[in-house]
Amino acid sequence: MTKITKKSLDSPISDGNAESAKPVFHDPKNDIRIYQGDCLAVMAALPEESVDLIFADPPYFLSNDGITCHAGKMVSVNKGDWDKSRGADANHEFNRAWLAACQRLLKPNGSIWVSGTSHVIHSVGFAMQQLEFKLLNDISWVKPNPPPNLSCRYFTHAAETIIWAAKNKKSRHTFNYRLMKEENGGKQMKSVWPVLPPGREEKRFGKHPAQKPLALLERVIRASSNEGDLVLDPFMGGGTTAVAAARCSRTVLGIERDDEFLSKTLSRITAELIFVAMTAVSASIDLDLLGRSMDRSMCDENTAMDALKTGKLVRRERSFYFVGSHRREVVYSVVAPDMEEAIQKFSASTQSGVEILMVVKTETEIYLAE
Repeated sequence: MTKITKKSLDSPISDGNAESAKPVFHDPKNDIRIYQGDCLAVMAALPEESVDLIFADPPYFLSNDGITCHAGKMVSVNKGDWDKSRGADANHEFNRAWLAACQRLLKPNGSIWVSGTSHVIHSVGFAMQQLEFKLLNDISWVKPNPPPNLSCRYFTHAAETIIWAAKNKKSRHTFNYRLMKEENGGKQMKSVWPVLPPGREEKRFGKHPAQKPLALLERVIRASSNEGDLVLDPFMGGGTTAVAAARCSRTVLGIERDDEFLSKTLSRITAELIFVAMTAVSASIDLDLLGRSMDRSMCDENTAMDALKTGKLVRRERSFYFVGSHRREVVYSVVAPDMEEAIQKFSASTQSGVEILMVVKTETEIYLAE
């Protein structure tokens, strides 16, 4: 079996249009690599049998100049040229092509999840049968509050189907049955999943027209992979798979060709990694003056709140973290009363020539009970 190495991942990718083979985002610490390009070209350059799990949200081919309802308003269903139908035969051949590429990359016991509406999911299922995947489940993702059907000629579309399949009939796929049962209150988890669509927090860097909720992807990843496994998303879109995989301690490969979606995704991933890193740092601060170890996890919530009400403010601090555009990490940090002064100090620093992607501000207050 071929293993992924830095050399193999950075090997040339060529489809006649690709200008660079290297990932546009690479975080070695968390082993996250994001490529820009056509998914067929990128996947062709990756080593076979190297991926544990794939989640794919391919084009649904439903941008047909129709209308739908969003936030109480009538809007077009068109999402972009990438979502337009090329005809049933051409659409199906495309599905066969990218599924075959995914099948080559899956490890012998790897599995794949593919989401879609009726516009595409039947073609996906048939293509999987043609390629001799082992079909495991078809999950119904139920949307509790779907948009109304404006034509009043159909039932309201309130669900999407997610097909789960193993690489082939011989695969012994991963299924964390006990974990899923535990998360379902001690009962076997069914194939009908009511999950709310992405909330405002998940769209703060911009939204993708087909964005999936983090809760959905986290369940998929926890159910069918283990910590340290490699998760691939060939149609990364809004970056939900990458964020969910990072939160679940998996390694990530993502592919996206659209500049706008890629930019939003990189901002989202960078912010997620900074949040995780800063949380880890703050969690390691020792406030025990005598250096003793203390378990605060069992502290009574009311006691803690009472301490805050009567506590003495001993420190207030505002910090600014400058994140580089090319080096996706904090390149400069400073304590300052406001953004203006933070920028002045950055401009006067040795890092002033570094192109900045974003600035993260944190505020800390420390109280001691009296």
